[in-house]
Amino acid sequence: MAFTKLVKNSAYYSRFQTKYKRRRAGKTDYYARKRLITQAKNKYNAPKYRLVVRFTNRDIITQIVSSEINGDKVFAAAYSHELRAYGIEHGLTNWAAAYATGLLLARRVLKKLGLDESFTGVEEPDGEFALTEAAEVDGEERRPFKAFLDVGLTRTSTGARVFGVMKGASDGGILVPHSENRFPGFDMESEELDAETLKKYIFGGHVAEYMETLADDDEERYKSQFQKYIEDDIEADGLEDLYAEAHKAIREDPFKKEEGAEAKKSKEEWKQESLKYKKSKLTHAERSARVQERIAELRSE
Repeated sequence: MAFTKLVKNSAYYSRFQTKYKRRRAGKTDYYARKRLITQAKNKYNAPKYRLVVRFTNRDIITQIVSSEINGDKVFAAAYSHELRAYGIEHGLTNWAAAYATGLLLARRVLKKLGLDESFTGVEEPDGEFALTEAAEVDGEERRPFKAFLDVGLTRTSTGARVFGVMKGASDGGILVPHSENRFPGFDMESEELDAETLKKYIFGGHVAEYMETLADDDEERYKSQFQKYIEDDIEADGLEDLYAEAHKAIREDPFKKEEGAEAKKSKEEWKQESLKYKKSKLTHAERSARVQERIAELRSE
């Protein structure tokens, strides 16, 4: 008689370790995270920054984050919904919006560090591959601000939007170590990057092409899919100028607020706001009076 070996016996379970909560939930790739946050011992507690990129259905979240023993710390952040302040009202999750959001984050970081004039990046995007190099600051050579791309669980396919954010941050003046083989327009066979294709994506040319194709082939679907564009009189041939103006405005003022946006409330103002919804506790006399009122109402019915 053949016996099946019991693999998961008591010895196995006595050594079993529960995985981290975010691993169990499928939210964090700890294999990648370990390599992104581990810093050389001779760096003496110098922060190692990550360019964190996450996509939702309606927004793009970009942050510069460093890890400490007690948790992650966000140095700066930029969101694609903030692009409305720079004239980009629609398509806030496409490739061109991803590039603009990455550019916005880079300019904010450098402005915060006082390096925005020393590291200007690529002011007129041409689609060429370029990494930020050292620059002279106050007579001394200064290395650029460095951050490593953190894509989370996103698939890193060629042409993916996460690389749009990376390109925007790189052109904005941050050093994000990368190669050209994941940008739109990269040919796997010749191993060369078509700069014109990449430039088209940066300025929303692929969206403009789709708009024109849809308008010619299926007008009803075009009106349905690009309804907001039509309402705001945005045409396919005007997209490039729209994104170019937005890039210019981002460089001029990376902390610009959208018109009509509420000013940030102070701590005291938030306290007063919360008190509006806080009910005061009734005294014994008030509770007794309410009981007597309720009894009187029931008797009168």
